[in-house]
Amino acid sequence: MHGTSHQPRSVLVTGGAGFIGCNHVRWMLGHDPAVRVVVLDALTYAGHLASLRDVERDHGDRFAFVHGDIRDVDTVRRVFDEHAPDTVLHFAAESHVDRSIDGPLDFVETNVVGTANLLEAARARWGDRDDVRFHHVSTDEVYGSLGPEGLFREDTPYDPSSPYSASKAASDHLVRAWHRTYGLPVTVSNCSNNYGPYQFPEKLIPLMIRSAVTDRPLPVYGDGGNVRDWLFVEDHCAAIDRVVRHGRLGRTYNVGGWTERTNLEVVYAICDLVDTLRPRPDGSSRRDLVTFVTDRPGHDRRYAIDASRIDDELGWRPAHDFDAGLRETVEWYVDHEDWCEEVMRDRYDGGRLGLG
Repeated sequence: MHGTSHQPRSVLVTGGAGFIGCNHVRWMLGHDPAVRVVVLDALTYAGHLASLRDVERDHGDRFAFVHGDIRDVDTVRRVFDEHAPDTVLHFAAESHVDRSIDGPLDFVETNVVGTANLLEAARARWGDRDDVRFHHVSTDEVYGSLGPEGLFREDTPYDPSSPYSASKAASDHLVRAWHRTYGLPVTVSNCSNNYGPYQFPEKLIPLMIRSAVTDRPLPVYGDGGNVRDWLFVEDHCAAIDRVVRHGRLGRTYNVGGWTERTNLEVVYAICDLVDTLRPRPDGSSRRDLVTFVTDRPGHDRRYAIDASRIDDELGWRPAHDFDAGLRETVEWYVDHEDWCEEVMRDRYDGGRLGLG
């Protein structure tokens, strides 16, 4: 492997009660018995203590939770002072494109200002130490939209389309600037669409699973032909860990699943899996629930990631193919309806967002 070697011991995970964050906390504590994790999370609608209950139960002596907002400078500084992290994994972000259309300023404050607060706290606390690491988790959406051919590479020019992707692009630039200007030891990863357990049920896959199980309409934007590259969340966790421990400082790594599917293909696959796990009494297919609705504004047509660099330099490739990962995901949501009910209570009714 190229790059440096870093051994995380005290890890601050921002947004660790959210989807990818909680999966990463679980993955990291399960794979490294020497690591200690503190989660900082504002517990907005998409972050829930319910997603960390088993972590507290199984790893309570190595796990701490702080309820706080990265937009608050004093909170961020206090966490650095009290927990002295040598590693920051920055997941915390407003992340739903439809919500960014309805309320863009929340995205600017959390994703841009919040990231700057963390960078400044790390710089103040760490000084010129070289046994520390700040890893920033970003998205392929910063690159904009692809045509029918081609893949996003790490040197693809940024061309964000939504307030969400623009705010993530800004935060990526800040992280790199703190590395170049102040020498802060940083790495960045830009990932494709994640799926798996503990994802808030507003996103495509969990929303469609829950709607299919309860025989509700399955709204598909436009013609259903928008293409995404899908990455199973545990594969993403393994990739981030590899970058944090062995990635080259200041370097960006694209993380993708090498799995392109149209939205309609994904929805049909979910219908077929739900039909298998929870057959209708008359044996009919839930594909008849698909309803085409008006497309969302600025909807990028296709994303696809070239994940060659992380493979060539760090030896990471996804371990799950899409069919296996999707089956595991559908089974998890069917078995965890109580979790879905708890996290959605008073927060989200499954209705359409992003109409501006």
